[in-house]
Amino acid sequence: MDTGYKFKVIHDMVTAEDNRLSISMLCSIAGVSRSGYYQWVKAEDARNNREIKDRADFELILIAYNHRGYKKGARSIYMTMLHWNPPVVMNVKKIRRLMDKYNLKCPIRKANPYRRMAKALKTNSVADNILNREFEEHGARKVLLTDITYIPYNGQFCYLSTILDAFTKQILSYVLSDSLEVDFVLETVEMLIKEHGIELSKETLIHSDQGCHYTSISFTKLVKDKGLRQSMSRKANCWDNAPQESFFGHMKDEIDLSECKKYREVKAIIDDWMDYYNNERYQWQLAKLSPNEYYKYITTGIYPLGDV
Repeated sequence: MDTGYKFKVIHDMVTAEDNRLSISMLCSIAGVSRSGYYQWVKAEDARNNREIKDRADFELILIAYNHRGYKKGARSIYMTMLHWNPPVVMNVKKIRRLMDKYNLKCPIRKANPYRRMAKALKTNSVADNILNREFEEHGARKVLLTDITYIPYNGQFCYLSTILDAFTKQILSYVLSDSLEVDFVLETVEMLIKEHGIELSKETLIHSDQGCHYTSISFTKLVKDKGLRQSMSRKANCWDNAPQESFFGHMKDEIDLSECKKYREVKAIIDDWMDYYNNERYQWQLAKLSPNEYYKYITTGIYPLGDV
């Protein structure tokens, strides 16, 4: 039992109207020293002041924790507060301590219960694993990762196709579909070219798993026509596309589709989270910036947080 808690129990008993036990006897029963108890009583004002300060700091943590409606861990809270105007700098250890003190839980990554389409019908058009897990060695717009994930809601599914820049962690394009027809994967590539084609080069690599969408004739032809190189993970090896898998995991941890009854409701939530992710979901490894901020930083050299 915590010593401070014992002192509090002794103090409560001593100040009770019907108490007949002496402080010495109560300290002996609790296994604490009488001098320690008196020091604890003397420090009451300091404890009260510390509690007031902790509560005020925790209120700031709560605001950051709930920013945009998505729950966050200690480091995400730290980075969110850095982006306030004026910025608030609070030690990550302190944030964790106060979250623990006031029982504020950060989101826990859950295992993806949905099997990938490993047994789906394929063509023989399987590309080599050119990427070889070199996700960040080549800079922005050089390695693009793409994949599909299942989005369960109201007893049914819709499907999300994304393209992620492995260096900046930006989602460059995404398409949500209520069908697994190959068209929505092709649309994701078309959107990529429309929005970011000028930023790509002949060295740009688009990497996927060996799912039927990516081995299809229509996908391989589209990638070739757009001047991109194609790479694929080894069979049944999720680590070959780990950043994309991690992205889907974080997204599913943070969005709440429990109230969604219709596809359009799911799409509204996905659209909002994608905007939040690219612009306000700060990442420690991206110099404490959001993906879009980080891309701007590395292309302009201007760090948006100044000397913080």
